[in-house]
Amino acid sequence: MEKLKSIILKIKNGERPEREELLYIVSARRTVTKEVREWMYSLARERAVGVYGHDIYLRGLIEFTNYCRNNCYYCGLRRDNRTVNRYRLTREQILDCADKGYELNFRTIVLQGGEDPAYSDDDICSIVRGIKERHPDCAVTLSIGEKSRESYQKYFDAGADRYLLRHETANAAHYRRLHPSELSMENRMRCLLDLRDIGFQIGAGFMVGSPGQTDECYADDLAYLLELQPHMIGIGPFIPHHETPFRDEAAGTLEDTLYFLAVLRIMFPEVLLPATTALGTIHPRGREMGVLAGANVIMPNLSPTSVRKDYLLYDGKICTGDEAAECRYCMERRMESIGYKVVTSRGDHAGFEAERRV
Repeated sequence: MEKLKSIILKIKNGERPEREELLYIVSARRTVTKEVREWMYSLARERAVGVYGHDIYLRGLIEFTNYCRNNCYYCGLRRDNRTVNRYRLTREQILDCADKGYELNFRTIVLQGGEDPAYSDDDICSIVRGIKERHPDCAVTLSIGEKSRESYQKYFDAGADRYLLRHETANAAHYRRLHPSELSMENRMRCLLDLRDIGFQIGAGFMVGSPGQTDECYADDLAYLLELQPHMIGIGPFIPHHETPFRDEAAGTLEDTLYFLAVLRIMFPEVLLPATTALGTIHPRGREMGVLAGANVIMPNLSPTSVRKDYLLYDGKICTGDEAAECRYCMERRMESIGYKVVTSRGDHAGFEAERRV
């Protein structure tokens, strides 16, 4: 384990790891001792607290459509799943959710949905402008998939601040294992570069424990993130959905997800790093454990309770019946129980403004 500690300290000191070192970090997760694992978590917390203190940023998530034109093999919202009760929220419903979120002190609203062609660029821009007009001190994050550069520019000009687009995997063979042929890793990466170039705070990320994922895949992900330098990185365990081709695959583990959260925080001290709902799904205290491994963002749900059970990317998703206020104050209590505090803040990336001035 001394070799692992040496590589981790090298990264902490600002040195870029070699490919072989990334592979060693990835493979060491299987044999790492409890003591070294706890040391990594402690170092990750130290990195996060050094930049953001003990603040936890809330993102109010509005899952506004569960229609999707894509057919990704891991996703419960895939086009070929005929059992989904599909829904779309209207502009007014979305703005009402955002209003409720603002009353609960959310200062980031995340609009997330499948790639639903029923919403035109003008529709998305109108929704973004509506939120910004009502709540100009709020950040608006979009998570609506692969679009043209022209579309992304329209969203940015309408006032959107951030865009989440998990790259899912930076390994070409693994990408083909997870997606049908009409989707490409190259286009996914093109989207992320366009978003960064336009001026968004961008978010990438990958699933942990997805089918076919090897140590080489994880090393490719870490190397890609080092090149991309995103402002947000979202990772969470793969959880199978019973209406997908991966229904019988094993889920990703808590231990691996926490390990990679710590590694990412050590590699990217300023990154905004969520403790995801998926992590909370595989363990009752998964989100608390994620924060203690370096995460600093939580994303409670602001969607109407009437539709939450229909936005199931994976089986067993938690919090589908909770009211928005219940989710908000539950998270506040949970974070206080581990020595952190939920803050009323947009929670921007610490280095973003300096980056924009360059």
